[in-house]
Parts: sequence; C-alpha cells; structure tokens
Amino acid sequence: MLRIEHFTKRYGGKLAVDDLNLHIAPGEIFGFIGHNGAGKTTTLKACCGILRFDQGEIFVNGHSIRKDPMACKQDLAYIPDNPDLYEFLTGLQYLNFVADIYGVSQADRTARIREYGELLGMTDDLTLPISQCSHGMKQKVAVISALLHKPKLILMDEPFVGLDPLATHQLKNVMAQHCAAGGAIFFSTHVLEVAEKLCHKVAIIKNGKLVAAGPMEEVRGNTSLEQVFLELEEKA
Repeated sequence: MLRIEHFTKRYGGKLAVDDLNLHIAPGEIFGFIGHNGAGKTTTLKACCGILRFDQGEIFVNGHSIRKDPMACKQDLAYIPDNPDLYEFLTGLQYLNFVADIYGVSQADRTARIREYGELLGMTDDLTLPISQCSHGMKQKVAVISALLHKPKLILMDEPFVGLDPLATHQLKNVMAQHCAAGGAIFFSTHVLEVAEKLCHKVAIIKNGKLVAAGPMEEVRGNTSLEQVFLELEEKA
C-alpha cells in the first residue's frame, strides 16, 4: 500500500531523513516513533505529496508520488498534527467542500458524515463555524474529512492530540475497522502505550535514520515499546 524506498530529504545543509526504507502493507496499522525533529512529519508530508525530496521514491498503491501525484492523492488521506481548516466555513460546509473535491456522491457523503459525526460526537457541532471550534473539535472535523472518500491509505501525524478519551477510543476503533477492510494506516505518535496496543508494526527513527522496524512483538521483545525507545534514544 505504501512503499518508501531510499527516501532522503535535506533542508539546506541539514539532512532531515537519511535513506529511509519502509513498507506498509494492506491491513496494517504501522506506527512511526521518534523524538521531536527526528524526521517523522517530514516523512509523512513527503508521502502525501506536500514536500519534495532529494533522493529515493515513494509509492502509494503502486503509483509514484513523484510521477503520478494525483493518482496517489485519490488513494490517500492525510491528517496533520495541527489541522489547518477554512475557519470561515462551518464544519458541515467544510466536509461538503472536501466531498466535492473527491467526487463523493450526495447520498454517500450524507451517510458518512452522519456515521462519523455520531461516532466522534460531533453531529450537533458541525453547524458551528470552524473558527468557534476547539482544537479537539477541529481534529474531529479533519478525521471525518479524511474518511469521506474511503481512502486506501491514511497518513496521520499525532492523531490523538487534543482528542478527549471517548473520541480517542472511537478513533482507534475507526483505525482498526479501516485496516480490517483492507486499508492501511501509517501514523506518528508520542503516545507509546497506544502504539503498543494498536499497531501491527512499528518503526523508530532517530536523527533522520531508521534504528528499528518490524512487527510490534519483535521490536518490543520481552520488554515494552517505551523501554525499547528509551534505550535507543540513550545510545550515541
């Protein structure tokens, strides 16, 4: 579903991500772990076509993000850590705008907005201007917008930040259902306990370099993901 091959990104003289190789298969929830500035957001933005990169290739459902970005974007959705929505619109207007872009039929969008709005406890609040919404409410609107066109791949950057416990629980259920239906999710998080329970596979990145990757059971071993992460962070 997502294949990252020898991905390298520089910002001027700084090497942000160095020769990264990862493969996220259909049905997998894949966690991406690392300290602030490790290269997680840079990688996610490159995967969805926001950032150009210096070397390597990224494929979404077999399409190159370099050569065929539109085909890739039809198959994916991206939820940033700080949703930047059109605040002059209501939540419902914004969702209809996104549905128009992806060509979602009126019947499908109505059903999906109702389904996910109820699931995340946002149905009544979707009539509010986004400018009046809290960060958590904006995050919920962003999540609903990402699900409207039934993407094969969902990229998420710190998706649980700002969500209340119930919404966090419901989002985890949505993620599990998406992958059970054959989709894939690649997401970054600092909430290691959630990643440990939710993810099939995990990758740990440090200073732009991949330092561990594989099935959760193999990476974690007989300890915890938190302990593994702390030990890798302490190494030079």
